[in-house]
Amino acid sequence: MPRDGEPAATSVREAVFDLLRRLGLTTVFGNPGSTELPFLDRWPADFRYELCLAEAVAVAMADGHARATGRAALCNLHSAVGIGHAMGNLFTAFRNQAPVVVTVGQQARSLLPGNPFLGATDAAAFPRPYVKWSVEPARAEDVPRAIAQAHAIAMQHPRGPVMVSIPMDDWARPAAAVPPRTHRNDMAPDPAGLAECAAALAAAARPVLVAGAEVDAEGAGPALVALAEKLRAPVLAAPFAARVCFPEDHPLFAGFLPAAPGAIGAALAPFDAVLVAGAPVFTFHVAGECAAFAGPAPIFQMTTDGESAAAAGAGTALLGSLRLGLPALAALLPDATRPPPAPRPPAPAPEAGDPLRAEWLFAAIRRRLPPGAVVVEEAPSHRPAIQRHLPITEWGGFLTMASGGLGHGLPAAMGVALAGRRVVAVIGDGSMLYCIQALWNAAQGRLPVTVVVVNNGGYGAMRSFSGVLGVTGAPGIDVPGVGFADIARGFGVPARRCDTPAAVEAALAEGLALDGPLLLDVPVDPAIPHLYAKAH
Repeated sequence: MPRDGEPAATSVREAVFDLLRRLGLTTVFGNPGSTELPFLDRWPADFRYELCLAEAVAVAMADGHARATGRAALCNLHSAVGIGHAMGNLFTAFRNQAPVVVTVGQQARSLLPGNPFLGATDAAAFPRPYVKWSVEPARAEDVPRAIAQAHAIAMQHPRGPVMVSIPMDDWARPAAAVPPRTHRNDMAPDPAGLAECAAALAAAARPVLVAGAEVDAEGAGPALVALAEKLRAPVLAAPFAARVCFPEDHPLFAGFLPAAPGAIGAALAPFDAVLVAGAPVFTFHVAGECAAFAGPAPIFQMTTDGESAAAAGAGTALLGSLRLGLPALAALLPDATRPPPAPRPPAPAPEAGDPLRAEWLFAAIRRRLPPGAVVVEEAPSHRPAIQRHLPITEWGGFLTMASGGLGHGLPAAMGVALAGRRVVAVIGDGSMLYCIQALWNAAQGRLPVTVVVVNNGGYGAMRSFSGVLGVTGAPGIDVPGVGFADIARGFGVPARRCDTPAAVEAALAEGLALDGPLLLDVPVDPAIPHLYAKAH
């Protein structure tokens, strides 16, 4: 019998389900195998099991759901092979700072010394370094506490995925219930550092803010807008931000920094003080020197990401929550008297073209995008055109992948929709083929997702990057002959092939009025502009 005040004894399985209820983790994204069956036995009626047809789909759906809700999501995978299949999207979840708790089945403890079938050798080491923490508990009775610890670590800033490997015979073993515990994770930046930053910004004649994905993730958007308006300073979006950084219709929004050192240096050259809020300094995709690092303008970085703050670069790092730090910084600043910068000129309305131009397609989506809808994007070769013609004006209105790894966008869109949001998924044809099984989830759940396949017949980013690197005649770039509408119908999703402007407009209107999914396969001009020609 337990002593007074001690949690009552129960089984590992009962203790884990009780813990998951208290943590709000009652939706499980998974692809099951034999080592997961003891967990799935007598499935509770108050839990939802979202079957995914591939492990990578399960992780990306959990990622999208977690980022849409701001809470951790639970993903259940099958032994080492399941983690192996999911690693691409687990890496993306890590770069996205998505709080995903991954539980993985392991073979029975008694069999592990004999290298059994489906046994994961050194299971906790397998997903590293692309999880914040991973463990295979030494004792069965430690499993509930390990999951509680994993959840707490996943939700600590910077958030990210964690993993717990659980031998299949642990679930029936006795264990104690985990006592409830509350975690308050926000920490304010150092006051002396804030004062130094405020002094530099107040003394500057031409300050600029560079905003990253942490702003939206922390719910610090209104605080950043207030700071920018107080400074009357332009705001640039950081390279490869996985969320909206600033309302793109705000008069202080000045555009997007490309992931090229030379272009970033040129873009920041006119300014005499730089505050980077919630982003690395800086994310690059091509080699070169960034003049901003050697320039006279002081650079300050406010972030919760210690690894990002420690990276080689320039400036002063202020570690701490943007939610707390940005209002504190604003309180130290006087109202600026300088005239506000000239607004960014609007993008000219693109012509439809023949074949259809991708720019026109994105403008058409923008015209029909309903309030509150979330754009989930994985069309990296078209990102500059998306940024010009599909501006995101609402906090929480945009998600993409920070890693560059393909196969995240389509299942992530399903996870966002499962969280109760209407979604427009803008997915390149190359990206579609990585995790196309997620269409089945859209059909089974009648999820309100309009999938727009930007079909340029291949890997457009490779075409563009071939130009950057001076490469000609590379094989493996063209992908002709894929019938996305036929594939979608095979999974139970209605679909339209849209070759004309009228067909696109009609299908968008239809899809956004449905209470379920619709896929649009839109062939577009295969020509891709240079991705890093200039800041835009």
